[in-house]
Amino acid sequence: MFKRILIANRGEIALRIIRACRDMGIETVVVYSEADRGSAYLELADEAYCIGPAKGADSYLRFDRVISAAEVGNAQAIHPGYGFLAENAHFAEVCRSCQIEFIGPPHEAMAMLGDKNRARVLAKEAGVPIVPGSDGAIENETQALRVAKEIGYPVLIKAAAGGGGKGMRVAVNEGVLKTAIQQAQQEAQAAFGNGAVYLEKYIDHPRHVEVQAVADQFGNVVHLWERDCTTQRRHQKLIEESPAPNLPEEVRRAICGSAVRILKAAHYTNAGTVEFLVDRHFNFYFIEVNARIQVEHPVTEMVTGIDLIQTQIRVAAGEPLPFRQEDIEHRGCAIECRINAEDPANKFRPSAGRIDRMFVPGGPGVRFDSHAYPGYVVSPHYDSMIGKLIVHRPTRAEAIACMKRALSELRIEGIKTTVPFHLEILSHPVFTEARGDTTFVERTWTG
Repeated sequence: MFKRILIANRGEIALRIIRACRDMGIETVVVYSEADRGSAYLELADEAYCIGPAKGADSYLRFDRVISAAEVGNAQAIHPGYGFLAENAHFAEVCRSCQIEFIGPPHEAMAMLGDKNRARVLAKEAGVPIVPGSDGAIENETQALRVAKEIGYPVLIKAAAGGGGKGMRVAVNEGVLKTAIQQAQQEAQAAFGNGAVYLEKYIDHPRHVEVQAVADQFGNVVHLWERDCTTQRRHQKLIEESPAPNLPEEVRRAICGSAVRILKAAHYTNAGTVEFLVDRHFNFYFIEVNARIQVEHPVTEMVTGIDLIQTQIRVAAGEPLPFRQEDIEHRGCAIECRINAEDPANKFRPSAGRIDRMFVPGGPGVRFDSHAYPGYVVSPHYDSMIGKLIVHRPTRAEAIACMKRALSELRIEGIKTTVPFHLEILSHPVFTEARGDTTFVERTWTG
């Protein structure tokens, strides 16, 4: 087992990894930017090194500075968390070439799955349904028009090398497609350094269901059941839950089995999430693999009782999985709300600034993962998420009631947050009756 791990991230996920390591008796080294200097969670690490100014490109995304901090801090492994370098195959390769273990999948598997075109081919070979679309990246406008005509409008343009809604456009006819292709390519190039895009058939009003899986270095791959991430705004997840409501059991098991087959085909190790779209008739289609720990991983931890961060560390250290598929139970219902420093009443404008007062909810089955505290200054330089509120109760109805109570208790003053908006969603009959799709929020609320 590792004696010391460097955490190449910040905020909530850095604190989460510190706590997992301390539970395991592992020392931690953290890196931070000038904007994060003085953050309270830094004091919980054994060592902390400043690696640059606030801008991520000059600090958290700098290979050389992160590796140098690991070497100076005598870290044997690096945990990337999510975001920043978490899905950078070249960084994973550099870590291992420097004799520092990367707590994540092999760089070969990461590179394969990070290219959505290659991932689609792999899924198809593994017998997993994929959305009809182009065979590889679109090379020119003529090809795009031909493929769109073959699969039928509307079509979805997607960046081959990214996610989070960047480089994504919907085209309903040829005229829109010509303009949207150029826009998507430009946005993908700016966001990911790769302007390649591909086409898929646009699935109307789908649900977004993902499967958490984990694999060790001995060929064992298991799933930890599914999460429903349908409630989102502009392709950004707002609420996640498990189990996926109103999903037939045979479909649930088929989706989970498909996720395992894809990861086995990719010779994957460590934690990963396989994402699917589910249409109104419960047909499901593979869309991508997130080769890292997910923001919403606590949902799975609550319903299975398995610590995913500790499992990641044990697998990276060469230990076999401590459980088999038949050992993994699913108990009750868990729901997570992402608490962002944004103003829902003002088109979700970021709300940076000082938190004057903060009261954290509690009670049975309530968990709040956050690095924020009274006096903490929310930086405008990073993602607006400042915490995750998670509840776990025996039934979905009880979980919704518990979440509404917890949100009502949560007090964060001095900045605007998405707490009021979450309460609106949780009270809406489309959500409570599990009739939503990925367009529900944008169709119901403007801004």
